[in-house]
Amino acid sequence: MSVPSKKQTLFDLSGGHPALDLVNSLDNRFRADGPNENLVHYSDLLRFLGESGLLEPQRTRLLDKATSEQAAEQVLREVKELREAAAALFYAGMEERTPAHSDVLTLERHFVEASRHRELHWKTAGKNLADDDTPAHMAWRWSRHAETDPNLPLWLLAQSVSDILLSPDAARVRTCAVDTCRWLFLDTSKSHTRRWCNMKVCGNRMKARRFQARRDS
Repeated sequence: MSVPSKKQTLFDLSGGHPALDLVNSLDNRFRADGPNENLVHYSDLLRFLGESGLLEPQRTRLLDKATSEQAAEQVLREVKELREAAAALFYAGMEERTPAHSDVLTLERHFVEASRHRELHWKTAGKNLADDDTPAHMAWRWSRHAETDPNLPLWLLAQSVSDILLSPDAARVRTCAVDTCRWLFLDTSKSHTRRWCNMKVCGNRMKARRFQARRDS
C-alpha cells in the first residue's frame, strides 16, 4: 500500500465535520444506478483521515507500512459498517423517523470499543495552536498501543461520529437540497438556512437549472 502525496487532496470535505464527510465518502448513495465508493482501499481511508486532520502524516505513514492486507481489509469493512449506521441515524433524524434499532446497536458497539482505547491524562498549562494560553486540565488521549494499532482509523472515526451525534450540533446537520446529491453538512450559517453542501458545485448547479427553467418557460 502507499499513501498519496499530501499536496493533492482527494476528498471533498464540504460536510464541515469528519463524521459527515465520512458519510459523504459514499458518493451518490441515493442514485438509481448505484453509488460511488471513495474508500476502496485502506490507503484511501488513511488519506481521508489525513485530509480531515484526524491523523498526522507521521502516524499515517507508520500505519501504512505496518498494517497487513488482511487487517487492512477488516478495518475497512468495519469503517463502512460504522459509516452506514451513522448515515442511517443522520438521515432518520432529519426526516423525523425513528432509526432502526440495529443501527443504534452498531453505533453503540463501535463507540464503546473506541472508548476502551482512550485514557485520561493531566495536560499541563501551555500554548495551543492559536497561541492562546491554555490552562492545565484533564483530557482524553489515545493509549500508546492504540497509536500503532491498524484499528486506530476506525476508533478515530467512531469517536468523531459519537462527538457530533451526542452533541447539540446534531440538530444542525442538513442534507444538500440537490436531490441527486443529498450530501450531509453542518449548517453553521447565522440564519441556519444553508441549502447546499458546496455553493461552487451544487449551489451553482441549482442556480443554472433555475435559470434554464425560466428561459424555457
